[in-house]
Amino acid sequence: MINKIHLYDKIISPVITEKSTNLSEQNKIVFKINRNANKKNVKKSIEKIFKVNVIKVNIINKKTRTKLTRGRKVKVVGYKKAIITLKKGQSIDLSTGV
Repeated sequence: MINKIHLYDKIISPVITEKSTNLSEQNKIVFKINRNANKKNVKKSIEKIFKVNVIKVNIINKKTRTKLTRGRKVKVVGYKKAIITLKKGQSIDLSTGV
């Protein structure tokens, strides 16, 4: 039971944008992940949770930045996201939930 919680701690949520939807045509899925997760952790978690074969994991680190909104400086919190490439013919249905 402890192991299952550990798997779900690494993956926060799927990223559903126009760009990530276009990537799904190439068997790629984008997830927001924990800041201290690495490629090996993410690969294991995805394979165990969704029961698919992961070929490749790319990680992008979005840094915290400030932006002007209505004349005020606002802090935009950074995050980490992973682009997962699945084996050909496999897919993850994000609309059902886990």
